[in-house]
Amino acid sequence: MKGVHRGAKLYVIDPRRTSSARWADVWLGLDVGSDIALANAVGREIIAAGIDNRHFIDNATSGFEAYRESVEPYTLEHAESITGVPASLIQDLAHAYARADRAQLCWTLGITEHHNAVDNVFALINLALLTGHVGRYGSGVNPLRGQNNVQGGGDMGALPDRLPGFQHVENDDLRAKFDRAWGVKVPPQRGWHLSGMFHAMEEGQLRGLYVIGENPLHSEADQNRSERLLKGLDCLVVQDVLLTPTAEIAGVVLPAASGWCETEGTVTSSERRVQRVRKALDPPAGARDDMEIICELARRIGQDWGRPSAEDVWNEVRRLSPMHAGMSYARLEALGGIQWPCYDESHPGEMFLHGRLWQEPIVGSKAQFSVVEFEPPVDALDEDFPLRLTTGRHLESFNTGVQTSGYSSPLRAPEMLALSPEDVERYSVSDGERVRIRSRRGSAEAPVHMDDTLRPGLAFLSIHFPDQVATNLLTIDATDPKSGTAEFKATAIRIEKLRPSDAEASEIQQAQPESLAGVSAP
Repeated sequence: MKGVHRGAKLYVIDPRRTSSARWADVWLGLDVGSDIALANAVGREIIAAGIDNRHFIDNATSGFEAYRESVEPYTLEHAESITGVPASLIQDLAHAYARADRAQLCWTLGITEHHNAVDNVFALINLALLTGHVGRYGSGVNPLRGQNNVQGGGDMGALPDRLPGFQHVENDDLRAKFDRAWGVKVPPQRGWHLSGMFHAMEEGQLRGLYVIGENPLHSEADQNRSERLLKGLDCLVVQDVLLTPTAEIAGVVLPAASGWCETEGTVTSSERRVQRVRKALDPPAGARDDMEIICELARRIGQDWGRPSAEDVWNEVRRLSPMHAGMSYARLEALGGIQWPCYDESHPGEMFLHGRLWQEPIVGSKAQFSVVEFEPPVDALDEDFPLRLTTGRHLESFNTGVQTSGYSSPLRAPEMLALSPEDVERYSVSDGERVRIRSRRGSAEAPVHMDDTLRPGLAFLSIHFPDQVATNLLTIDATDPKSGTAEFKATAIRIEKLRPSDAEASEIQQAQPESLAGVSAP
């Protein structure tokens, strides 16, 4: 927003005309799941117009010819037929992006919550490589994080194939130093990602689960399946600051301290800046720091890790992760945070992660173009399910509502099914009328909200209020094979008017006092 006020040009690509889109110079309202077709058409137009950055391409990239051939079929007219975006707007975007002195591509879950999530991201990276908008001040690719310290979680090895510092677990040399430091043999195979864990539960390969700070009972696609699998486990342990719905079905609940004010440690922002977190309060009686809980569990199963401080653990990270080596607590305090990689205590940290791509000759491997092709959403529209439901968030609420539904907000309205004015008329429903929403996996009920930010054929629900509307009873668990992310953004639905008896029963149910499900008991 500061950039817009200073004269930056903003293009917003989103099926919905969001509040961000209202600030944009141009809004490209594409059909859900057509992102690759749009990106490939932008790339083709940049190449055809001769405004690609050939010097950067030749010096810093590989695979350009294969990419050029792959995008050739994606003409402006062909992309318009797939995306619904006028060809003239696609052309305008291509020229504005390529000719800009500085440009960023920012994306969120609208790109990554698809069955081809990684390919969607590759399609955007291709555009940055094509134009040289990477590795320089004001230019780059920027996945905007939805939660605090998402970056830090990945940095510390909370990924199925990485050890701390993004060191691949299947690399023998990298793994060996962890074996030596920890005195055990680290398993040499990658683990399961989240959707892989649920598949393993279904196959009987995973019988116990330890959940820290998540609510998978409500946050995963196809909620009926998620509930069945979680309840079928031999052992479910939940460690959290609140008694989540997942914790309510757990065999063991471990009350944890709040990371932002009751513990010591670090967080990492989206710009790779590691910063200190300082304890301000003691946790309530019975709650413990996550690290203390884990160390105590280790002791009870025969491994005495002592009682390390947060700084002790951080110094171990620095010894094992080269990109964190120069980040002592003293330097983090003195500098107000440092961006990784930071290789020693004289290193300032790298401002631009991909700045090396501008060195001639290039240092390290070249950046690879990726050939990616458009695929429609898995949950196809047809006569029985003619509406496309996409899910998302509201500004004042957070994920499944565990942290935000316990207090009121003047910005918050009850969960409603948002429909375009045209669909409200087409289906003969009225604003506020309760309807049944049905997908190929389940159904839910919600009142209708007429929303002029939506185009005909598109509906919207959030996941914030599962007690009001269990949105993930509807969503499909089709997942990206590379990232394991489910296709939350593209569900085929239909809406059904309620019979008078159904509507009356629904109104009575809605009038009942709010559930105390989220309130922890002694």
